[in-house]
Amino acid sequence: MSSSNAAYTNKEVLHRYMQLPTHGNVQCMYIWIDGTGEGLRCKTRTVDFEPKAPEELPVWNYDGSSTGQAEGSNSDMYLHPVALFDDPFRLRPNKLVLCETYKYDKRPAETNFRLSCRKVMDRAKDEHPWFGMEQEYTLLNQDGHPFGWPQRGYPGPQGPYYCGVGADKVYGRDILEAHYRACLYAGVTISGTNAEVMPAQWEFQVGPCEGIEMGDHLWIARFLLHRVCEDFGVVASLDPKPMPGDWNGAGCHTNYSTFAMREENGIRHIESAIEKLAKQHKRHIMLYDPNDGQDNARRLTGHHETSSINDFSAGVANRGASIRIPRQVGEEKKGYFEDRRPASNCDPYRVTEAIVRTTILDDWEEEACGYDDDY
Repeated sequence: MSSSNAAYTNKEVLHRYMQLPTHGNVQCMYIWIDGTGEGLRCKTRTVDFEPKAPEELPVWNYDGSSTGQAEGSNSDMYLHPVALFDDPFRLRPNKLVLCETYKYDKRPAETNFRLSCRKVMDRAKDEHPWFGMEQEYTLLNQDGHPFGWPQRGYPGPQGPYYCGVGADKVYGRDILEAHYRACLYAGVTISGTNAEVMPAQWEFQVGPCEGIEMGDHLWIARFLLHRVCEDFGVVASLDPKPMPGDWNGAGCHTNYSTFAMREENGIRHIESAIEKLAKQHKRHIMLYDPNDGQDNARRLTGHHETSSINDFSAGVANRGASIRIPRQVGEEKKGYFEDRRPASNCDPYRVTEAIVRTTILDDWEEEACGYDDDY
């Protein structure tokens, strides 16, 4: 795939260098969430062994003043490795290292929502909360124009693009397939992909994952998406409404169940959870995008397969509801439900923590979905 941007390089030249031996050294790419709560940053460290667990790797530091997380006069931030994945770009034994971020005084950074989420998942572990998140994204040229769209004007109306086949129906399948394989190689629990309703829009699904692993795996899958797109010279946008007008937005629908919901007559536990979610609708909306619901307000209009951001609703097989119970679940009286409210740019740690707090723990504290001072 070509790009008109002058910064795009010939990857065949790189391939020669990637074959060179490293004499027992291993490259570990540390990955973290920056001060926006959406962006990912990374840098690489050489070690002389292949790590088998994140705690084998050293804590590292970075310049928080360049990531929106610290002042220049006191800029050191710290990276604590928390999860390991195989590196599909440099190949084994090289690693991707997901990290939590901490300040100079050992407090977690404001966008380190993993700490709070992990504590909640530990408290709820006996319920075995399972998640599957459906990540929608839009491919853009580097000038911000949707990939494959006419330079002037628009493609035909929505209809033929969802799960479509053919050069006039889908744009950028190469990227989808490359990302899919990269996730499988890395060890991400990716369960599927499809073309979405708007042209140049795609989706991948991560899960089922239990507890904290949901956020870990989705963040790494996002990193891999951006990294694959870098190779192709295009941009992956997680904007919840990338194109104004009569076009679908982008969400991160979250499928959820507990052990009790998956057992016989689990539907009563599903219905109980939905009742609890209804009472906390506004709180969840504030947590379902990084800008306190403002991004989702552009998407959750009651049109284009969404519910209104101001209303809570639930229904069987209803994609215009806040919560959808799949028809099969309604017939079998057990299984899971889908929360359709999270935006495509949500933080999965905040989303999964909120769902567990509301449906299992029934416990909301001041430091919920954020950080506390006693760590």
